Amino acid sequence: SFFLSVCVSLSLALSLSLLSRSASSFSHIGFAMSSIEGRVAVDFFDPSPEAQKRRYAFKCHRIKDPANNVDDIYPVHSIAFHHEHNTFATGGGDGYVNIWDGFNKKRLCQFHRYPTSISSLSFSMDGALLAVAASYMKEDGDKEAPSDSIIIREVSPAEVMPNFKKQ
Repeated sequence: SFFLSVCVSLSLALSLSLLSRSASSFSHIGFAMSSIEGRVAVDFFDPSPEAQKRRYAFKCHRIKDPANNVDDIYPVHSIAFHHEHNTFATGGGDGYVNIWDGFNKKRLCQFHRYPTSISSLSFSMDGALLAVAASYMKEDGDKEAPSDSIIIREVSPAEVMPNFKKQ
């Protein structure tokens, strides 16, 4: 079947080299996948060469250590797509939630840092709310961590709308 052949092809050609952490599909045309190495790959179901040329991966959820000018790399634990705009949120071990415009390859915004890792994200069906689950995922080993929490956050159109629609 077409679906099976697409799944097999995609599973052989994923853009991330290390362990995957999360995946989420968008608009029946593709998906984003995250890894423990602080990267996200955007891929497409269409096996045609034109569609496959649009595949890409990018680095995210990294914090520069000022002491040695090296990036501390955090896993990307969660990806959630906005149902209307096809933008997506990522949540990582660094405690940040970022909103991305995947088609224009730009970060739209970054929310304030949460006190611990972001373990899961989900937009409401109307896209007005984002549920953020914060739970220490042991990126820094065994240590005392803040209590787990779920935060329901309102999102504004400016935070989730691609740049070409903001005019």
